[in-house]
Amino acid sequence: MGNRFICMSKKETKENGSRSKRVNRSQRKLLAEDEFLHRQALSMAIHQHQLSQRFDGSMSRRINGSTSSRRTTLPESVAKQVPENLDKITTKKFILVHGEGFGAWCWYKTIALLEEVGLLPTTFDLKGSGIDLTDSNSVTTLAEYSKPLIDYLQNLPEDEKVILVGHSTGGACVSYALEHFPQKISKAIFICATMVSNDQRPFDVFAEELGSAEDFMQQSKFMIHGSGKDQPPTGFMFEKEQMKGLYFNQSPAKDVALAMVSMRPIPLGPIMEKLSLSPEKYGTGRRFFIQTLDDRALSPDVQEKLVRENPPEGVFKIKGSDHCPFFSKPTSLHKILVEIAQIP
Repeated sequence: MGNRFICMSKKETKENGSRSKRVNRSQRKLLAEDEFLHRQALSMAIHQHQLSQRFDGSMSRRINGSTSSRRTTLPESVAKQVPENLDKITTKKFILVHGEGFGAWCWYKTIALLEEVGLLPTTFDLKGSGIDLTDSNSVTTLAEYSKPLIDYLQNLPEDEKVILVGHSTGGACVSYALEHFPQKISKAIFICATMVSNDQRPFDVFAEELGSAEDFMQQSKFMIHGSGKDQPPTGFMFEKEQMKGLYFNQSPAKDVALAMVSMRPIPLGPIMEKLSLSPEKYGTGRRFFIQTLDDRALSPDVQEKLVRENPPEGVFKIKGSDHCPFFSKPTSLHKILVEIAQIP
């Protein structure tokens, strides 16, 4: 009996050891994938920093379709998580529009994943963002803020269309573009974004979290008075700890560190401007909304209200994502982007 007991214990020990090895291999694979993506970010950041000496702490650069020449190979397990056959996608150009305070740098994971499956992502810094040399205090209108996006669409050949992707207040830029270039936009994707209605300000979307626009401008300690203390505020920027709590509550520490040295002040004028959106132009666009369910900057309830009041064609949800799914849930975000692109 004793010998039998010993044999059974050895077998159980062997099985437990095998399970432990499998778990450890899985963990090591996930860590390797995460480390790979962050090495890409560091490489991008170093290269960008060389271009941004005039703006301390800003590490963004313009990235366009030419990035295919410096494409790197993702770990096989990441690449296999998306469909291999993308022949049904008629529009392969993705234009990624960052949100308030961010820059082109924030999309590095999304760019890598989209490129790996043969899609064509493009992103750039909006005015006064990333390493764009414009003083953010001088950006007073949504048209000026969105100019890099508008210039790109104006120069797009007549027979080409793109998929616009806007994050946070970048959604207002997407809406603005939909109103002015509906014929050049195949689909518009709003990621926890300001998908405003006609005559609504982007700031209004955040009113439940930040209070009324008037109170925010008068009382907030985050205001920047670029034209002098006796003049109206020109921008704002949250303190680092507040940014971490609002935007990055589920994001990896390395991405948070990247953001902390890359975020820039937010021009106030563009987000306080009411948009004029017509049924004939904006109303004809195909809109999709991606909700982030652990978001502290734009709560799930507010996002639900947005899609209820201004219904898009489709709504997708990412569990466990903070306000920055390109950091906290990059693979889930990627899968949804590809899925939307495949919709006829």
